[in-house]
Amino acid sequence: MQKIFLITFLFIIILISGCSEFQKALKSNDYEYKFDKAVEYFEEEDWYRSQSLINDVLPVFRGTQKAKKLYYMKAYTHYNQAEYILAAYQFRTFIKTYPNDELTQECEFMLAECFRKEAPKYNLDQQNTKKAIQGYQLFINKYPNSEKRELANQRIDDLRKRLERKSYENAELYFKLRDYKAALIALKNTLKDYPDSPFREELLYLIMKSNYLLAQNSIPLLQKERFQETINEYYAFVDEFPQSDKIKEAEKIFEKSVEEIKK
Repeated sequence: MQKIFLITFLFIIILISGCSEFQKALKSNDYEYKFDKAVEYFEEEDWYRSQSLINDVLPVFRGTQKAKKLYYMKAYTHYNQAEYILAAYQFRTFIKTYPNDELTQECEFMLAECFRKEAPKYNLDQQNTKKAIQGYQLFINKYPNSEKRELANQRIDDLRKRLERKSYENAELYFKLRDYKAALIALKNTLKDYPDSPFREELLYLIMKSNYLLAQNSIPLLQKERFQETINEYYAFVDEFPQSDKIKEAEKIFEKSVEEIKK
């Protein structure tokens, strides 16, 4: 029991000592001391304290050699506190300010990482996903021999899968809402953008079915053309997926379309 008490007591003393040391640095007018403490906290991965001191000294050292280190650290303090948009801003600032620095390559990769981290789940707006893909592609183009090239390519593949699923589900939603004209556009665009999609079978089937349902609900003048398009899409579907579990339903749609054209 005494041992637990002693450990707790020592922990509290260390905590108080650490807080008072931080407060001392924060209130100090010695900016060299503040800079050194900011670096020390950064190396200890105490992101909050490091960032607080960086914010104090950055205006003082702007334009000096120390500013480069401060910008670099500030970006990472935001990143490591999950403040990804702020981190992206700081990484971009570093890149613009020091375009030829040896750390710029790392910062360009981290800029893309920020947008990847900020990107939401696939079913939400994907602007940051697109920014991340652009960032990784720019990195690969600029640094083709980087050791991070393979990782950047993997990131792009993973993010494209997210966009692919978003595109597919948007198209599927139009179909469920019975907006078949919009569904056809969205389905075909998804197929065009992602020709190797794991949803390819479902996409081809929904294109065929959307054509059929659109034809059914069209004015007589347009029906024949749209039923013919349904037949064309049927052939495309069965040619590629002859063993699909949707074959029987596809055949029914095909037969009805043929009957409609013969009328």
